[in-house]
Amino acid sequence: MELRTQVLDYVTNRITALRSQNPTLAEPQLPGPYQNISALRTNTMKFLPNYFTRGQLTHLFLCFPDPHFKARKHKARIVSAQLNAEYAFVVRPGGCVYTITDVEELHGWIVGHFEDEFLAGPGRELWERVKEEEFEGEGDLAKCVRVMREETEEGKKVERNGGRKFVAVWRRRDDPEWPE
Repeated sequence: MELRTQVLDYVTNRITALRSQNPTLAEPQLPGPYQNISALRTNTMKFLPNYFTRGQLTHLFLCFPDPHFKARKHKARIVSAQLNAEYAFVVRPGGCVYTITDVEELHGWIVGHFEDEFLAGPGRELWERVKEEEFEGEGDLAKCVRVMREETEEGKKVERNGGRKFVAVWRRRDDPEWPE
């Protein structure tokens, strides 16, 4: 899901190129087990719950979002207390949200919004931060983080330029009990 037309066109072209790499097949297929990949132009900040039902996702990736440095543009950031509640709606308990950025200030913003800093009331029980040791070894978490760091176009660009990458992963907790 992408709002910017140029990015959507790039991703669509990459998917098409991957499908056409094996012309001997009757049906062009993507490499690997996933054949249902597509790109969609939409405003995720407005319409995310219209595309996914409650608890439908096990993984949600927020890769190199725009930092929107000016304070008046902070409302356009893809991480906020309100959006985190929507992410909690579409990510099932036990599922993860993966974030990566090359902007340290934005990383601090993301961490602050997923942790208690900006939340009040029952929303603070929705996410727990995954320790780095869990996604530095082997397993699904490590594979997902490795792909974000090394296989995304922006990750490769940051690597070429010698920049730093800030990664954080949050696991969705079980829904809190309703107060009586």
